[in-house]
Amino acid sequence: MEFTREIYWNVGHGASTLVPMYLFTFLAVALLINEARRRITAYRQGKPLDRTDQLPVRLVMMVKNVLLQRKVLSVRGPGLAHSMFFLGFFLLFIGTCLIVLQADFTDLFFGVKFLKGTFYLLFSVILDLAGLVAIIMLAGLLVRRYIVRPEGLDCKIDDLFMHGLLFAILISGFVIEGARMAVTEMGTPLAIWSPVGLAFAKSMSGMTAESLRSLHGVTWWLHFALVACFIGSIPFTKFRHIFTTSANYLFADLGPKGKLATLDLEDEDAESFGAASVQDLSWKDLFDGDACTSCKRCQDRCPAHNTDKPLSPMKLVQQISEAAQHNPEMNLIEACDKDAIWSCTTCFACQEICPAAVEHVGKIVDMRRNLVLMEGDFPGEEVMAAMEQAEVNGNPLGIGYASRGDWAQELGIKTLAADPEVDILYFVGCYASFDARNIKIAKAFVQLCQAAGIKVGILGKEEKCCGEPMRKMGNEYLYQTLARENIELIKGYGIKKVVTSCPHCFNTLAKDYRDFDFDVEVESYTVFLERLVAGGQLKLKAESFDCTYHDSCYLGRHNNLYEAPRNLIQAAGGTITEMEKNYSEAFCCSAGGGRIMAEENLGSRINVKRVMMAGETGAPSLLSNCPFCLTMFEDGVKGAELEESLKPLDIAEILVDRLES
Repeated sequence: MEFTREIYWNVGHGASTLVPMYLFTFLAVALLINEARRRITAYRQGKPLDRTDQLPVRLVMMVKNVLLQRKVLSVRGPGLAHSMFFLGFFLLFIGTCLIVLQADFTDLFFGVKFLKGTFYLLFSVILDLAGLVAIIMLAGLLVRRYIVRPEGLDCKIDDLFMHGLLFAILISGFVIEGARMAVTEMGTPLAIWSPVGLAFAKSMSGMTAESLRSLHGVTWWLHFALVACFIGSIPFTKFRHIFTTSANYLFADLGPKGKLATLDLEDEDAESFGAASVQDLSWKDLFDGDACTSCKRCQDRCPAHNTDKPLSPMKLVQQISEAAQHNPEMNLIEACDKDAIWSCTTCFACQEICPAAVEHVGKIVDMRRNLVLMEGDFPGEEVMAAMEQAEVNGNPLGIGYASRGDWAQELGIKTLAADPEVDILYFVGCYASFDARNIKIAKAFVQLCQAAGIKVGILGKEEKCCGEPMRKMGNEYLYQTLARENIELIKGYGIKKVVTSCPHCFNTLAKDYRDFDFDVEVESYTVFLERLVAGGQLKLKAESFDCTYHDSCYLGRHNNLYEAPRNLIQAAGGTITEMEKNYSEAFCCSAGGGRIMAEENLGSRINVKRVMMAGETGAPSLLSNCPFCLTMFEDGVKGAELEESLKPLDIAEILVDRLES
């Protein structure tokens, strides 16, 4: 016998079947398209943004993330269940397309059948197992959502409708198969190639052929109605993420990672700066809300949310989408809540983990820009004072600029004004220039360079804050003023290479300054020192010690620099006991996003929570590579009452103590 089956068995393949089937399919698709057009009109309220450049790269990225579920799989458990469900449902979709292709095209018009023989056997068993996997995974996700109920995971009528509809489609499909097999395939070699259908067929063994035909016919049309309902409901429910999330991979930011858009502050036609309404954001910002799957991964990773502050990156994105779709004239800042907007540390944890390529941070900074530039609104008087000090003295600490390079005199380091012939310019940053604790780090770095035979120069009193904290707090004007002054100064000296010991300075000079034609090479001190050690220029004595290491947000997530700091620690003899949250999942210190200038008055303290994670490792020292982090941890050990058991240190301090004499 030839291995195949009659596709429209029991329902017929005439006009009485095809006409209503394609009519209702057309109506469902028309409903989908009509609502999709309405939503697209809402997206177009946003500003233009080119996200179709490098199209081949974007297409490859979309295929990887859609078909291979790369981003979804980044979180185990529910991520794996969703990916397995997607695989099962996708294979069923492909199978259905092949059936329609043969029955209603190749066989109907050309008499060509390809669902036969060995191919049909493989087709049959793959689809059966795909359906079984989809049901099992869907059941697991249902249990998680409605029985386990993770904190913060909203359970709306939309979710119940989706689960119920998908279950009904899958189960009814197997009922159809079982009824058909019970009449046509029981006892034949073909039956074993549909194991799940065979199980359903055996459960119907007591029914008559007539009853089975009736059950099959009724269920076939019910199944078709459910599928048509599924198609029509896509744009009205979270089913739309089938299309929107897939498209969002295509429209993803290709980098530099985390880089903000630079405002044209000289635009005479601009009526305002920043974002106070949906029209002030880009179309991609509005589209993100429809791409969001409400998985709450961003919320789970957000340090502000995890310390009882009013920020949920997920809800903020959805609030913007809601405004775009239903109330485009509303004030976004009021809708999203000022306290939530100011709570963000711009740590990038939300964007790093998002399986839908949603971009949260830029939206928050844009709303901050509107608050600061248009309203003169700051999260506290201390922030306003820090901004004023940066404007007057070039740093937010309120210390006179003339003493900025005093720390280097005892090391024989000259400013570029005195001697511009140097191997590297050390862009010191504000904290390493003025803060007593962080000055030790600056000195340690210079000593390491001197030991390696590297001639270092600094700008001294000519250096100004890189402007990053001000920018992330929304003061784009002050940032651009500071940036342009620094750029003109550095380029004027003809510097070829800049090294920083502050990840915030590094990120700003290496990425943001590029918008002002700054083309000088910029490197983090961890990468610079790692190369010196690997090349034998910097010789260390490896002395055994135990520690834990904190990945600073702006070196780690923002720049993917995870191994260089660890390699340096290991070269010095260190054994790292990793905290529970490490690498791309590292928990923030609380100082990013300009929060270094602000008091933390809401919820519990982020830095204390991070220090407690370090304390749980049992390691006696907490190493970092950022002056902001070190400052926060010095305060955090006091708040966590771990002063006697945990000592915050910078990597440079460890290395300088192990220099070969």
